[in-house]
Amino acid sequence: MRSRLRWVLTLAFAGLLGITLGSGLAALGTLNRMHASEQAARRLVAERSQMLTGLCLSIQIYDQTADRYLEAPSPDLLGELARLEAAIDSSFHGFPVAMPGPAEAEMRGALAAMEDSFGRQKTAFEALFALPEGERRREAPVWIVERISPIEVDIWQRADALQAYNRRQLELTDQDLVAEFAQLQSSLAHSLTLALASGLILIAASMFYILRLERQTEARYQELARSRGELERLSARLVDAQEAERRKLSRELHDEVGQTLGVLLMDFGRLAGALGDAPAEITERIANMKSLAERSVETVRNMALLLRPSMLDDLGLIPALEWQGREVSRSSRIEVEVEAEGVSENLPDETGICLYRLVQEALHNAVRHSEARNARVRIEQSGGRIRLRVTDDGRGFDPSRTRGLGILGMEERVRRLGGKLRIQSEPGKGATVEAELPV
Repeated sequence: MRSRLRWVLTLAFAGLLGITLGSGLAALGTLNRMHASEQAARRLVAERSQMLTGLCLSIQIYDQTADRYLEAPSPDLLGELARLEAAIDSSFHGFPVAMPGPAEAEMRGALAAMEDSFGRQKTAFEALFALPEGERRREAPVWIVERISPIEVDIWQRADALQAYNRRQLELTDQDLVAEFAQLQSSLAHSLTLALASGLILIAASMFYILRLERQTEARYQELARSRGELERLSARLVDAQEAERRKLSRELHDEVGQTLGVLLMDFGRLAGALGDAPAEITERIANMKSLAERSVETVRNMALLLRPSMLDDLGLIPALEWQGREVSRSSRIEVEVEAEGVSENLPDETGICLYRLVQEALHNAVRHSEARNARVRIEQSGGRIRLRVTDDGRGFDPSRTRGLGILGMEERVRRLGGKLRIQSEPGKGATVEAELPV
């Protein structure tokens, strides 16, 4: 169910992204096309306006040249008139009249009428030029007023009409762009509405999914917290049970087994005294048995002290640590130095046992793994807290990679009493175990 929901949310987010991206790209493409259409329309209008202006100017120059020819005919002016006629005809034939809709037919009609009017004007001038010189001079003023001037007026009216049609095309283009922009706005509004609705649905679904995950996570966290609390309580009970069992075994070894072996040694002594004249073989065997019993007493004593030294209960923490340091120095190549400062003789039993076990484990690790020559144990008490520091000059290790049961046991003991444990070591630079406990 959770996997399907993730896929549904993923596809929904992808769809929403696709809608947004598609709408944006479509709108961008439409705006680019509208911009290109507007630019093309403006260029065409500007080109027509420029050509129409040039055409009107050419016709005006043609009229002025014709008037000059009437006043003083010359071959040069006649050639100039022919060149102007060719240029005007070329402008009429090259004039761009393509327009969308019915405006194209209107422009073509106005251009044809203007071209026809210029043709009639040209014909009237040619007819006037063909008259004899005297008659031409006499008829020219009347001819111009009655025949040519009305044609010129018609040409300018046709030019004005063409200019109006040209402006009309720009207005039509603007109207089309406005309509297309309105359609684009409507399309974007629909797309944004769809995207907003989809986004709200996705937000609601995501919030529901997140709240569900949060509830599940909270439930699992509470379960883990309860499990961890139970494990810590179980660990504390195991530590207490271990210490109690060690104390019981130590007392039984000391009281029962130790006393029994002591009595046995006394009996061996009495037996040896009673058999003073016994054969050498019997005397030697009794001596071996006595020696074996003495070693057994020593072994039982050491076992009892390792399980729980009686001096920890009788003399306190510092004497027990000093004894432990002497025993480690005696049984290994490590010289152990114990320093104490301001440590109370009435420490709580749990605190004393914890500190003793920390030192015991640290020295044990130094003997077995570090190949150290010197170790130092320093313990001090101040400000309601007691601090322990055990250092050695061994080969060291990487605490992040080496975490045995001994280190885990040390951490558990310190955490149980609300303290802090820090282990610092580097390969080749020895090791330091620091603990701080509240008193």
